[in-house]
Amino acid sequence: MTQTAPEAAACPHCGTAVEGPIDVYCCGGCELAAQIIRGAGLERYYDEREAFAPRPEGRRFDAECLPVVQARDGTAEVVFALDGLRCASCTWVTERVLERTPGVVDAHVSYASGRATVRFDPGAAQVEGIVRRVAALGYRPRPAEDALRGDRDLLVRTGLAAFVAGNVMLLSASIYAGWWEGIAVEHAQLLRWTQLVLTTPAVLYSAVPFFRGAWAGLKAGLLHMDLPISIAVAALYLHGIGAVLWHADGYLDSLTMLIALLLGGRLLEARGRKRAGEAAAALAARLPTRARRRTEDGVEEVAVEELEVGDRVEVGAGEELPADGRIAEGQAMVQMAMITGEAAPVSLTAGDRVVAGAVVESGAVTLRVEATGAETVGAQMARQLQAATDRGSDPTAADKLAPWFVGLTLIIAALSFGIWTWLADAGVALQVMVAVLVTACPCALGLSGPLATAAGLGASARRGAVLRSGGALLQLAEIDTVAFDKTGTVTGGVPEVIAADDRVLRLAAGLERHSAHPIGRAIVHAATERQIPLPIGTEIREIAGLGIEGRIDGVLYRIRAGAPGQVVVERVLEPIEGELRQVGVEAVGAIVLRDRRRADAASAITALRALGPHAAVLSGDRPEVARQIAAEAGISDVQAGLSPDDKVAWIRARQAQGHRVLFVGDGLNDGPALAAADVGLAMGAGATSSVLVADGVIAHEGLGPVPAALRVAVAARDAVRRNVRRSVIYNVLAVSAAAVGLVNPLVAALLMPLSSAWVIAGALGVERRVRRAESTPIPEPQ
Repeated sequence: MTQTAPEAAACPHCGTAVEGPIDVYCCGGCELAAQIIRGAGLERYYDEREAFAPRPEGRRFDAECLPVVQARDGTAEVVFALDGLRCASCTWVTERVLERTPGVVDAHVSYASGRATVRFDPGAAQVEGIVRRVAALGYRPRPAEDALRGDRDLLVRTGLAAFVAGNVMLLSASIYAGWWEGIAVEHAQLLRWTQLVLTTPAVLYSAVPFFRGAWAGLKAGLLHMDLPISIAVAALYLHGIGAVLWHADGYLDSLTMLIALLLGGRLLEARGRKRAGEAAAALAARLPTRARRRTEDGVEEVAVEELEVGDRVEVGAGEELPADGRIAEGQAMVQMAMITGEAAPVSLTAGDRVVAGAVVESGAVTLRVEATGAETVGAQMARQLQAATDRGSDPTAADKLAPWFVGLTLIIAALSFGIWTWLADAGVALQVMVAVLVTACPCALGLSGPLATAAGLGASARRGAVLRSGGALLQLAEIDTVAFDKTGTVTGGVPEVIAADDRVLRLAAGLERHSAHPIGRAIVHAATERQIPLPIGTEIREIAGLGIEGRIDGVLYRIRAGAPGQVVVERVLEPIEGELRQVGVEAVGAIVLRDRRRADAASAITALRALGPHAAVLSGDRPEVARQIAAEAGISDVQAGLSPDDKVAWIRARQAQGHRVLFVGDGLNDGPALAAADVGLAMGAGATSSVLVADGVIAHEGLGPVPAALRVAVAARDAVRRNVRRSVIYNVLAVSAAAVGLVNPLVAALLMPLSSAWVIAGALGVERRVRRAESTPIPEPQ
């Protein structure tokens, strides 16, 4: 039967009683469920149902769904994602809590990927207990495979804080102007109340992440920057309420600006998180999902997951290889950029090894499968990217100072209140205590790093190196070794003709004029640059594993690969009717091609050497080619013929020796090296997975932004250190003066923006120092 409406107001979907004269949804879940039902055209459900629908319940996290990997030493490892990590302090606190959990051997929490990796003793700890421990801090655990969620909440909080800060500052300007020009008491009080009304949502909503972080740290027995910030916000807000009630001027303008600036810094730091976490997925997306498997009954199309070792798979021109293996039959030109990083395809035949994701540009082959799924080279590279992204981040200098800073501030404030209560009265003691807390406000300490790094990020971006975080910028300042990929990095990544006879070039351009192959495009471009008219070719066809042939001026010609870096043009000798002549070929000439180095490579390496770091080239190309390009750029350390794993091994070997390594690359195969390096920079036109996993992107053509970014990083690091020293000096002097009664709350309110201005001045000096360094002549190499 049809259910009658309840007499009291109720939720239209689940029937839960709600307050008010009309029926409204009790929660967002019911409203969403109703929208889905109506969107599907099923409105009659509500008229014909015999009972209310169940109330939608939020998805509960089941720890049993987390995969646990058993290690040989008897320990186990679990990986899960965490929502709510807003800064390096959050990861620091979470790591400490996990490390102090009974049974946990080791824990790493990555701010970049939002994932926690915990190694534990299964006999002393359980996954459910570990997850519950983290959830108690206020961070929401979920399976690591879930897609990263955008942090819309932080954006909304920051936007509200910025809106409030701007309006409160305008109201403060009116009050300050009244000090000199005069203002009616009732008007001044109206402005103060307006300030308080505007400030309230900024404190009770925008500043909530600071309070949550402080409370989570206190529950775990740890102190970090959120606690002094929370104390300062609470003290300034409570003092502001009292000031408004007593018709006095408070510090609400400083309070709202403090909240807006700190949230803005956290928002900037969080921008690269989702991009970093998607890097492994971008690489995995390059692998095919379907394959044509040969069976006794013919050829069947199957999912890649169904392939087994020993299967034979057919792959044609334009298709990607679905698994690792060896060619069993056929010939083809295959682009192996995933492994070698070289854009030019290579000729492969029976017995040659290939990998999943390699593209067959021409020809057709039958592949004998040797590795599938997680065992393929592409899947291993994706795992390496994810593992590198999951590395924990180091706490900042402000995080390390925070426990001492907080402890001393609270002790001094308490002692000041007690001593002044005994010397004078509680009213005077309260003013002294507020002055201590306000002057010890961590505005200068909390902003010392973000302001300098923000200035550095801007200076670096203006010079063509766009870094995704301040942490990457500061790490860049510690680099002492810079490794470059060759193709697409030291070179332009596109082959160019450097030597060819005009007649030979004309014939080749006629055959290649419609080709999409990089070498063909280079030949046509060279002929056009020399203003050679392109002949019309006929009967043009590609021969798998050999090249391309066709008729020019009625004569049959063929282009094939010759010596390394060359293509050969040959005339095909055809039998003439009535003559006895053996069919063969006759060499016409050769075209020499090379991936030419970037125009600014030599000057960039000279500038890099002047800054101190050692430069090296890591290439998958032939040794003679790599050495020649590197020598032209001024680099003597050349490692050639390297696979992606070899590049990672080289980087880790240097790191094991105590070196800090910067890797600059562009190819799909450079992802693991970019992730393994202390800092990775990707060329802006490079593969998507490389750009995603890198710490920064070279947005301008050439290598000039690399030494420029290093120069900026050093200036930013020095500015951060100076700002930390300045904030410490300020706090020591100001708190001491406030504790002895030399600073009242009004003077404290003036000192707080002055301390911030001191830090801002240090941050603005980054650009000035960089320009001074750029104006210094670079010594010529010996």
